[in-house]
Amino acid sequence: MTLMKYDLGQGDYKNWIISENDFSTKFLGKCESIMSLGNGYLGLRSATEEKYVGETRDMLIAGTFNKFDDEVTELPNTADLTEISLYINGERFTLIEGEYSDYNRSLNLKTGELNRQFIWQNKNSGKIKFEFKRFVSLDNIHLIGQQIKITPLEKNIEIKVQSGINGQVSNTGVQHFSEGDKRVYNSKFIQYTQKTIESKIDFVLNTTHDFKVDNKDIDVNSLISMDRRKVFYNYDLTLESEKTLTIEKVSNIYTSRDKECEGLSYDRLKEYSLENLRKECIKGYEKLQKESKNAWQEKIWSKVNIVINSDDDYEQLAIRFAQYHLVIMTPAHDNRMNIGAKGLSGEGYKGHTFWDTEIFMLPYFIYSDPKVARSLLEYRYLTLKGARKKAKENGYEGAQFPWESAWLEDGEVTPVWGAADIVTGKPEKIWTGFIEIHVTSDVVYGTWHYYNVTNDQDFMDKCGYEIILDCAIFWQSRLEWNEDKNIFEINEVIGPDEYKEHVNNNAFTNYTAKWNLDLAIKYYNELKENKVELFDKLNQKLNLEENVAKWIEKKDKIYLPTPNKDNVIPQDDTYLTKEIIDLTKYKNQTNVGSFFKDYNMKQANEIQVSKQADIMVLFLLLEDLFSEEVKRSNWDYYEPKTLHDSSLSLSTHCTLANDLGETELAYKLFRQACDIDLGPNMKTSDAGIHAASLGGLWQCVINGFGGVRMINGNLRINPTIPDTWANLEFPIYWHGDKLQVNVDKETLKMKNITKNNSQIKFTHKGGEYVLVDEITIELNK
Repeated sequence: MTLMKYDLGQGDYKNWIISENDFSTKFLGKCESIMSLGNGYLGLRSATEEKYVGETRDMLIAGTFNKFDDEVTELPNTADLTEISLYINGERFTLIEGEYSDYNRSLNLKTGELNRQFIWQNKNSGKIKFEFKRFVSLDNIHLIGQQIKITPLEKNIEIKVQSGINGQVSNTGVQHFSEGDKRVYNSKFIQYTQKTIESKIDFVLNTTHDFKVDNKDIDVNSLISMDRRKVFYNYDLTLESEKTLTIEKVSNIYTSRDKECEGLSYDRLKEYSLENLRKECIKGYEKLQKESKNAWQEKIWSKVNIVINSDDDYEQLAIRFAQYHLVIMTPAHDNRMNIGAKGLSGEGYKGHTFWDTEIFMLPYFIYSDPKVARSLLEYRYLTLKGARKKAKENGYEGAQFPWESAWLEDGEVTPVWGAADIVTGKPEKIWTGFIEIHVTSDVVYGTWHYYNVTNDQDFMDKCGYEIILDCAIFWQSRLEWNEDKNIFEINEVIGPDEYKEHVNNNAFTNYTAKWNLDLAIKYYNELKENKVELFDKLNQKLNLEENVAKWIEKKDKIYLPTPNKDNVIPQDDTYLTKEIIDLTKYKNQTNVGSFFKDYNMKQANEIQVSKQADIMVLFLLLEDLFSEEVKRSNWDYYEPKTLHDSSLSLSTHCTLANDLGETELAYKLFRQACDIDLGPNMKTSDAGIHAASLGGLWQCVINGFGGVRMINGNLRINPTIPDTWANLEFPIYWHGDKLQVNVDKETLKMKNITKNNSQIKFTHKGGEYVLVDEITIELNK
């Protein structure tokens, strides 16, 4: 069953609107997640104003982590500003009672506005038209606007409205806050404060209401109520038939961790936030929403719009959906924060940052908004203290980045225990935080990728070199000498394929560790020769002269799995020896994870089955190290064994399939990637959107079909668009210039928009080209 509809948008909004055409309490999580609102500072899950059993009401503020008891740090679910309870003729309004028609809920990706409308009636109300609107401002990141319009169509009705601030929320039962002050100012403004129990962050929330009938302000009888962790108004009025009541609720939230609030006392923070609301609410909902809409256009869509001219409009909608969420999940305002695996759309993965950022989401910002990309990498630089802490705790040197990261100084925050083992009935241990160590190479790759695309030398001098060099120190200390084989190994790890735990010599891990050491030696020599002052500073901090000798001694002795007689690179020491079973049932699954209805992790470890084939990721990151023949052989071997149970997997395979000339399969995988959150399956997104898959969707389009890659510091563009596409247009940034790319079946056209460089060199199908102003290349010659 699906409730989704994708063609509601018309005219200027064609392929900009996702919608739900019916309501069911069985599927609340889907649209709560995919229609979530935000701006990178706050994320608001789109639960309805009225409450339902099974809903998840989340508002998460980036970077405000708290630790409850002995559990791991997580983003706390702050007090609810959006709940509005309505009573019609004394009976509580709900869609599960009475009758409704003409239902639609939609999110306009272009404007960032959520809209819900329907006609409802019960036995004594007559028909009533409802319209609910909501936005989180991109213009003022602290601001939330709501509007409700109620029009009785048949007879007068008595309306009671209960609305305010509700602190009676939790993180699936965990309470992260102690309650602060509750107060009403001028019989109009409600203020509620709370403080995180462990991290001691003050949250100040404010809200206010205005009422109009047929666009004329009215006074409404009201009574303030305060309860434990809750403060709200009761409003009562009579509404005549065919007149429209408009309720506007404008709210804001500030925290003591906000950069603009640093140094403010608790009392001054309360005053400051209330002053902002007093000023903003005067504008009213429509003007505030217009300001946010304009910010979307000016800051985002005018700069990063991608156009897919396809037989199927869904594909254009899908890439805009991905870009929308990449904006609202990313804390572009503060380099002390990063992207969570569920963005800010739900409590899944507790708001923690994974390798997802550097490998799947950072590329979008590198090529679309380098300033944001730099901020995300500065976060990693600021977490070096925690990375060094983790390395030291594990008995290693240098910086070992956590598998899951939160506070800058935390180090590892991966939970230890997870879901039940279907065989033993006990919780399964989560080993990723202990032994999935490739994240350290991933951070280095993201750093190197950013530098080569942007030429941001200032970043490298301040942050990049130190990240790369300190991670190399970790890798050389992590290597294990095998006396019998006269090689260094990396044992007891998990690679990107998390269905294989406690393996030795995972190919992805070993290759990227060796690559990190080679890169560190290269930069060591460049710094020593060309940046003496910086070299001396880093040498004093990291003891480079001693460490470089270790790098040189060890790097060429690292065991790198090589192709066997069938040209297949062993994913690890034992993968190719494990049992092969028929995976058809799981390859054709409707919902991911069906394999674990029949097997547990211990059994999966002994079968040739992959969550995602990390060999494929290796081919994309370090593609120049492997021949097309080797890539083809490994694709043929590993792809049939890959269930794509990771939302990261489809985009990797789509892009690589395109490289291998498997254009039909690449397109099929792309369409599957589009469906991960946006698609018709109503149970895929309950815990939040799949953040990295949305970055991966951009990679399918730009790196895959658009053919854009950075190869050892050089730009390469080898586009191959699907047969069903007439053309593809997209912008990319390269070395500080914005380039506009247009690809159709016959030509590749490029234009330098900003012209900061006199020329841009790039390669296409082995040929070298120079872009000055514009260039057109015939693709079929």
